[in-house]
Amino acid sequence: MKLKQCLYYDHIHLLSNLYPLHCRKFATFSSPQSHVQSIIKLCKRVEDLKPLISLIIVDGLFNYKHVISEFIEKCIHLDAPELALSAFYASQNRSLLLQNLIIKHLCNLGLYQDVINVYKSCKLLGTSDGNYTFPYVIKGCSAVSDEKLGKEIHGVVIRTGYDRNTFVQTAFICFYARIQRMDIAHKLFDKMSEWDVVSWNALISGYSYNGLDYDGIKVFHDYWMKGVKPNVATLASIVPICTRLSFRNLGRSLHTYSVKSGFYQDELLIPALISMYASNNDIHAAKSLFDLSPMKNVVVWNSMIYAYAQKMPEVALEMFQQMVSDDFYPNSATFVSVIPCCEKLNSVCHGGILHGCVVKNGLDNHISVATTLISMYEKSGSIGSAENVFTWAPQKNLHTWNSIMSAYVHHGLSRLCLDSVYKMQLAGFDPDPISIVNVLSACSELKALLQGKSAHALSIRKGFDSNINVSNSLLAFYTNCHQLHSSFKLFDLLPSKTTISWNTMISGCVYNGENEKAASYFQRLQLEDVQLDVVSLISIISGLNETVDLAQGTALHGLALKFGFDSDVTLSNALINMYCSCRNLESASLLLHTMSHRCLVSWNSLITGYRCHNLHEEVISLFKEMISYSYNPNYVTLLNLLPGCPTLLQGKSIHCYAIKIEAIYRAPFLTSLICMYSKFNHLISCFRLFETGDKIDISLWNVMLSVFLEGGNAGKVFSHLRKLLQSEVKVDHVTIVRVISACSQLSSITVTNFVLAFVIKNGFVQETIVSNAFIDLYAKCGDIPMARKVFECLVYKDAVSWSTIINAYGLHGDCEGAISLLFEMEDSGMKPDSITYLSILSACSHAGLAYQGKIIINSMLKNGIQPGTEHFSCVVNLLGRKGLLSEAYDIVNNMSGGVSVSVLEALLGACMVHGNVEIGEKVGESIIHKDPKNGRTYVILHNIYAGAGRWEDANTIRCAMEEEGLNKVVGFSMVPIAGTKL
Repeated sequence: MKLKQCLYYDHIHLLSNLYPLHCRKFATFSSPQSHVQSIIKLCKRVEDLKPLISLIIVDGLFNYKHVISEFIEKCIHLDAPELALSAFYASQNRSLLLQNLIIKHLCNLGLYQDVINVYKSCKLLGTSDGNYTFPYVIKGCSAVSDEKLGKEIHGVVIRTGYDRNTFVQTAFICFYARIQRMDIAHKLFDKMSEWDVVSWNALISGYSYNGLDYDGIKVFHDYWMKGVKPNVATLASIVPICTRLSFRNLGRSLHTYSVKSGFYQDELLIPALISMYASNNDIHAAKSLFDLSPMKNVVVWNSMIYAYAQKMPEVALEMFQQMVSDDFYPNSATFVSVIPCCEKLNSVCHGGILHGCVVKNGLDNHISVATTLISMYEKSGSIGSAENVFTWAPQKNLHTWNSIMSAYVHHGLSRLCLDSVYKMQLAGFDPDPISIVNVLSACSELKALLQGKSAHALSIRKGFDSNINVSNSLLAFYTNCHQLHSSFKLFDLLPSKTTISWNTMISGCVYNGENEKAASYFQRLQLEDVQLDVVSLISIISGLNETVDLAQGTALHGLALKFGFDSDVTLSNALINMYCSCRNLESASLLLHTMSHRCLVSWNSLITGYRCHNLHEEVISLFKEMISYSYNPNYVTLLNLLPGCPTLLQGKSIHCYAIKIEAIYRAPFLTSLICMYSKFNHLISCFRLFETGDKIDISLWNVMLSVFLEGGNAGKVFSHLRKLLQSEVKVDHVTIVRVISACSQLSSITVTNFVLAFVIKNGFVQETIVSNAFIDLYAKCGDIPMARKVFECLVYKDAVSWSTIINAYGLHGDCEGAISLLFEMEDSGMKPDSITYLSILSACSHAGLAYQGKIIINSMLKNGIQPGTEHFSCVVNLLGRKGLLSEAYDIVNNMSGGVSVSVLEALLGACMVHGNVEIGEKVGESIIHKDPKNGRTYVILHNIYAGAGRWEDANTIRCAMEEEGLNKVVGFSMVPIAGTKL
């Protein structure tokens, strides 16, 4: 007892330094409780409370509820909630009154997790509940999204009969709205015996929070029809809904109502009105509201900054500076509004400055701010900084994880995205629809079919498959992984299809080479009255790359003009690519030069088109024109210039410019540069570029193999291959094809067999292009049985496979075998193309099978394939050698698009051999008309007349030849005459 009294007087002595008069007076009293209560009332600073709490502990006054209640009230008043919590937890007498007191204050301070912790601790000690307790605890559950505890409390409320309390019912409406269960919230509202303004506001706010704006408008209409007068909270909830729905008239009417009711200067309503006018592009009205606001608190500043951030990011940054200079401390919402301005201005520098302000204000531990910083750094291209923010964030929620996963996906780091989702689950976060979309995007990039299907299964189990964004991502995933059958099934099962869904299917079909299917989906899109957009047209246009597609492409161009999409630069670029691919370069050039807005991609598209058609002079001319319009070339432009360099000096100039713009470090450009130097036989530069390049890129090794092949040095190909196999770089099918070409130069069956063994061991034999190369190689080596064996082992035989084996049989004189293979090809469902028909016609020509050649030509026409000059040349040669000159001449006359001089010369030669003067005369005249300077024609025609004894006509031809100044090329022999030297 003496020790206790000593401690008591020691603490009184300590406090006497602060309050000497009162302490001297209270030290003579025998009741410490009354003394401490009086001292609590005198405390003016937090520092005064710290010695006082020691006094309370020593005297055991925590069991006196009035003492502890007054101490907690004083702590809250002096903004020291941590001391209040310490006092509460130290008390063993946690009555309902004390529980409600601390919960109310903590809730008002926004310390919702502490509210839940206090409630749970009281339940463990058996403290009873009351209708005053539940609203605050439920609000805490809503704020931290503690769905489990909220539902448990709802059960307790129903069991104890507090569910009829209006305040409790309203709190539960807010809770269920927060956890996105508006169906339950509305049922609770309907069961209420009476409604007040707060209840209506809770329901409207819930619909607004969940983005169910039309439902919110409907509730507001019912609210108004029942004669309930809206208050400031009502207007603050309904005005944002009007903003999102673009209900401008209703929004202005509510503003007028607020002025009439005297609410227009309320700090809760002004931010909502500023946002409404800003979204209506009436930034002047928004700024007027801001300027006329009598109390410019942080929320009002934030609303104005956010308004400027949408359209005028540079002004938003200036507003932020003004706010700070006016001594307003920015909060987390301020930075969430202003940081995205750096994304729009593409200014990492400003972003770094704002990041420093965040740290200075102690807001770097706020999840929303950290998430915004991650997004800003990612969109500015600084993925490393985004990772640092994520790593050092003390707290992470699901949104933070989704942000870093999206950053990885956008920067092509798909493997890191999949690793992140695994770590996220280990951290206790379940994926949401956004997480699934990120995972599916990563799986699409990696072609990870198994992981993507797992994500699909998870989305079904979680019920996310009804989410349209998830469904669209699944469609894109399956099409990118070449699983079109799964995409078709999924698309047909979709309950609702957006334009994005249709666009995904169209682009997916084009990506998989199913252009007819893509056209079918495009037609269905229009028939079902779905609003097509620019992406729809770009998706279908990108699949048009043949001359026969030109009519459809032109029609789509007309459709774009009809819908007013012609001003879209991306669509115009796609149309330029389409016209170039369909060999209509004039239209492509006209479109570029009539575009109201052009970009570098537009110029590159046309330059690429000219380069693909080997019009290198036009490429240079267009490049000069582009420079005259002040467009600086990028590495794509330089890639197109390199193949057409007429001199080594020009190639070196491009090389220098590439070093200047750092394009030299890009693998595609480096390989093209090596090809350019190889064309000019400058092998030293090829070797130097190879040595300076990144040797982990297989394309660099492959281009050197091509250099050796073009130089006819097959031995160096195998030497280079040996170095490649000793490195850690994995060979690909392109490497194997290059090596097979080297085997073709060597014409060695032994080396070919060694390469085949290597290919089988490493699994490349499944690659169709590799097997096709082996078929051609064995055919050239004379081993037709082995070529047929490789062909038979092919899992998938494309048109090239069939053409190659047919050509192999034709080259070795087995025309019947070639024709038999053609029939097998048709029976397998594979349609022969023009190259296949050329192979079979060559075989017929070698074997002299005229009848079969005519059948092949008829088959081509039947299958809708127009024979080209090469096909007709084969048939004419074949018929000419067989003496069927009339039939050959009929074919020449019926050739669409005109006949070439080479075909006519072949027929003229056949006429000379068979002595057919009549047809020879007609053919000769046709050649002379087309090519008057062709001396060979005059000589052959002269010989035809001479052979028929028509010397007068022969002399006429000779005179005509002399008039044209043409001479017969003198023949010579390479065989040396005995006794002479070469």
